[in-house]
Amino acid sequence: MARLDQVITNIVDIFLEYADDEGRKRQLSKEELKKVLEQEVQSPELKGKINADDIEEAMEMLDKNHDGEVNFREFCRCVCDLAKCYYHKKIGKGGKKCKGKEQEVEQED
Repeated sequence: MARLDQVITNIVDIFLEYADDEGRKRQLSKEELKKVLEQEVQSPELKGKINADDIEEAMEMLDKNHDGEVNFREFCRCVCDLAKCYYHKKIGKGGKKCKGKEQEVEQED
């Protein structure tokens, strides 16, 4: 499998694994989102950008339909924001705007 294929399938599989609620609507609660970020993000460049205090803020920002849960589309925004943080770190532009609060990353773009 090509690298991008693997990335896409991993994003979908991770979401489904953590959002599995026995056939009901698949969404992540705040606790499930926290668990995903704690267990599936291991890179020091990214792990250091996420702390427990940011989960509440991230949840509010990601939950565009205000249902208290993160659907797949909202989860993809979260992954995209983390990818942008990593990109900026790699090219040396990780400064103030990529502190782990996805809102700040979003404002930069």
